[in-house]
Amino acid sequence: MIDIDIIISGSAGQGIQTVGYILAKTASKAGYNVFSWQEYESRIRGGSNSYRIRISDYPINAPFIKADILLSLDKKSNEKYLPLLKEDGIILDEHQTGERIINVPFVGIAQQTFRNKLFANVVAVGALGAVIGIDPDSLNKVISSQFSRKGEEIVSKNIAAAAEGYRTARKSCEGICSWILPKIEQQYFLISVNEALALGAAAAGCRFMAAYPMTPSTGIITYLSKHKDRLKIFTEQAEDEIAAINMAIGASYAGVRSMTASSGGGFALMVEGISLAGMTETPVVIVLGQRPGPATGLPTRTEQGDLLFAINAGHGEFPKLVFAPSDPKDAFHKIARAFNLADKYQIPAVILTDQHLADSYFTVDNFELDNIVNKSYLADPDTIENYRRYQLDHTGISPALYPGQSQHLVCCDSDEHDEYGHITEDLELRKRMVEKRLKKFELLRHEIMLPEEYQISGAEDVFISWGSSKNAVFEAVDKLREKKTKVGAIHFTELMPLPEYEFLPEKNYYTVESNATGQLGKLLRIEYNISVKNHITCYNGLPLDQEYIVKRFLHG
Repeated sequence: MIDIDIIISGSAGQGIQTVGYILAKTASKAGYNVFSWQEYESRIRGGSNSYRIRISDYPINAPFIKADILLSLDKKSNEKYLPLLKEDGIILDEHQTGERIINVPFVGIAQQTFRNKLFANVVAVGALGAVIGIDPDSLNKVISSQFSRKGEEIVSKNIAAAAEGYRTARKSCEGICSWILPKIEQQYFLISVNEALALGAAAAGCRFMAAYPMTPSTGIITYLSKHKDRLKIFTEQAEDEIAAINMAIGASYAGVRSMTASSGGGFALMVEGISLAGMTETPVVIVLGQRPGPATGLPTRTEQGDLLFAINAGHGEFPKLVFAPSDPKDAFHKIARAFNLADKYQIPAVILTDQHLADSYFTVDNFELDNIVNKSYLADPDTIENYRRYQLDHTGISPALYPGQSQHLVCCDSDEHDEYGHITEDLELRKRMVEKRLKKFELLRHEIMLPEEYQISGAEDVFISWGSSKNAVFEAVDKLREKKTKVGAIHFTELMPLPEYEFLPEKNYYTVESNATGQLGKLLRIEYNISVKNHITCYNGLPLDQEYIVKRFLHG
């Protein structure tokens, strides 16, 4: 069984992301399951950053605490990440020598061979490839693809740099490196959750996105802008988040599936717009990429601190969707589902991710496009005589048309309105309009997916998690079951409205989430009237991992 965890460390600007991505992509194309994530500081140069890669021949979607290999591109980073190396781990370094240290002069080779130290990170790629026993031809193909836009000369030099790193490290590997990664028939592609959300939105028929860049959600509009012609989508970088959500609402009102994305601070600015979508019954999808707050907080780290914020976002009472995918495949399908349900029920939908998900890369075999429903829920104007945009109906869902679609007049207003969309202060009508909007909740609840159960049969202790926590929690369950502990898990990805679900009183429940106050536990108490007294929380800016969960469960 193969399971290798690697830390690539260095300062901002040294190209550690390039090293990590090339190695991760090579392993995925060789048929291995790969999970990678970045830890980086909020600066352009300097500091100590890392790129973690986990490579396995069985499915994985979460990191370890301890690594098998530490590659350091500078001394400061080596000191920072050395405590995360296993006792029998290997160090790849250009400054140190000693037991279980493979000395490769990354900068020296780059300067001596190419007279340019910028090739040092690709020398490091080759050295890592040698240590884990990956096929050099596979590595060269990925390097060629990575640098192809820069021309043949640059591609050749990078391949030569990797080969020199491979050769140098290989000479020092005997008796130390035991890994060999032969090619496996299965091939995967490497994708992040931000990229999966972008593709899922396009597959669902989204044709407009407006956003103001804010880590960690920026990757969505970046990806859509890069591929806008192929995906047939229009993107707009707005001047701020208020403009972004109002552009998206306006485009949706005009008949185009639309979205926006931001992080906590930007989402806070969007809240009035979310209420506008609630009052005008205009579908719109908003991606909220969480990071530690309050205020600017830790802008490049991760947290699940905005669950209750997303659920309660917007003044007044109106229905909305809140989904929280757990991996790229889930994200692809979840955002497509959000677009369809938002259109069907004419409501805003929020997709909760976080920095851990947004900046991580996962291996995926395929996306099932057959499961993507791209359905129009517009009314047929030819069958309507007296069109009322906000017609009172037993379902709460009024017939939707967009302006210019037909001869019918389509009106809306952010004030309370009558059935035609005209402002009203009729208090009895106000009551009926509130009830009309809220009726959608009960219908919507029947469409919400049940939580995923894992190893529940015979479990005495049960972890309850949501969003990005799933993968670490499920691995923790497996690890604890190896110790003969009767543990299972329940994982939620659709959080508003919550589905009907029965919690059994004889089981001992634990919420597991990346926030300080156990927000899921509070939500469960409100919605299911259960009191979860045990909470495993993590709020230091790092993602949950199975070792941390196991330790907290066993030892508190």
